[in-house]
Amino acid sequence: MWITDWTARAACRNADPDALFVQGAAQNRAKLICRGCPVRTECLADALDNRIEFGVWGGMTERERRALLRRRPDVRSWRELLETAKDEYERSVETDEEELVAS
Repeated sequence: MWITDWTARAACRNADPDALFVQGAAQNRAKLICRGCPVRTECLADALDNRIEFGVWGGMTERERRALLRRRPDVRSWRELLETAKDEYERSVETDEEELVAS
């Protein structure tokens, strides 16, 4: 399920914003904030669709996002792509759980 009001549920909502706008090795620490975030995918899609240049968004640094955008210039809507992928993943997990319970 895609969450449109993702900012209200973000793991970083109560963190120091400056912690997400760092450089070098500090970016790896910033990415840890995103690791268990329930809206990581929504955040990343927003950053990619809006070409946000600075900071860690959705667990990716600006360098990682730029590289992804270069590798996939054909993507018109990251939200659409990631929403579809997320839905498919969630359906496969549900199917796997149902099969496990049935066996």
